[in-house]
Amino acid sequence: MSFFSKKLGIDLGTANTLVYVPGKAVVLNEPSVVAVSLEDNRILAVGLEAKDMIGKTPDTIIAYRPMKDGVIADYRVTEAMLRYYINKALGKWNIFKPDVLISVPAGVSSTERRAVIEAAIKAGAKNAYVVKEPILAAIGAGVPIHAAHGHMIVDIGGGTTDVAVISLGGIVASKSVKCAGNRIDTAIADYIKKTFNLAIGDKTAEDVKIKIGSAVPVEEELKITIKGRDFIAGLPRTAEIGTNEIVKAISPELREMVKAIKDVLQETPPELSADIIDQGIIMTGGTSQLRNFPELVFRRTGVKAILADDALYCVAKGTGIALEHLDVYKKSIIAKR
Repeated sequence: MSFFSKKLGIDLGTANTLVYVPGKAVVLNEPSVVAVSLEDNRILAVGLEAKDMIGKTPDTIIAYRPMKDGVIADYRVTEAMLRYYINKALGKWNIFKPDVLISVPAGVSSTERRAVIEAAIKAGAKNAYVVKEPILAAIGAGVPIHAAHGHMIVDIGGGTTDVAVISLGGIVASKSVKCAGNRIDTAIADYIKKTFNLAIGDKTAEDVKIKIGSAVPVEEELKITIKGRDFIAGLPRTAEIGTNEIVKAISPELREMVKAIKDVLQETPPELSADIIDQGIIMTGGTSQLRNFPELVFRRTGVKAILADDALYCVAKGTGIALEHLDVYKKSIIAKR
């Protein structure tokens, strides 16, 4: 038996779920995907195994994401997914129920928050705490959130973009928009459909985004060959696409994300605005790793934007740090059971 008290931080995301064990760092990083067999409603695979099945399943199996736009869309499946992650992180010989701290988007309603807590308790947690994502992202990015300074955090994941100004341990102004990585993937797939008459799956669209995507046009374009199904002939076909075409394809989505940042900047009290100009905007989350995204934010807002270290892990790290110092972060923790 291990002798540290069982605590787990879970970054329950639309695209990925990360589990953080205090003292051990991120122990799990798997896609938030569950494969269910329709015949007997049984859960067949969770995480990486299930993601490989997306777009490739026979009629009797569906692989889907139980989290939609950062909140629980399918309660039963989310609970099963949480149980899988909790058990996998603690190992199967574990007899103690852990304390679990879970991240929720800043714009989450109390019902949705309740659902997260209930699902965690049912999945085997002793106590469940919920903290808003921007606060965790800030803690994970090393921002001193209790200081009387304004810090702006932009957390862009798969389902939601969370923008928040944090001062004295609380959120002063915030906005959540349901436009993030998944919407960028969809925009890429739609563009390729319209331009090349080629149908591609979500996974291919995501690959294109990661390999050649950019937020602003570049001089030296990267190229990629996409493989998909021809809409007219119905046969497999390939086409080549470059970075600047992707920029054009995803610019409406990026505009929406930048608009959220602008909206929050407009609501921010002037004293804090001064701090933000000094400190810059801190960008966390997987989608903020899109090439030149900070540059785009700087061009549109005039405030310098910095990509946090380990952007993908910031929220998960934040859950771990908050768990280790529960008393310090008490003010920011919302509900417990």
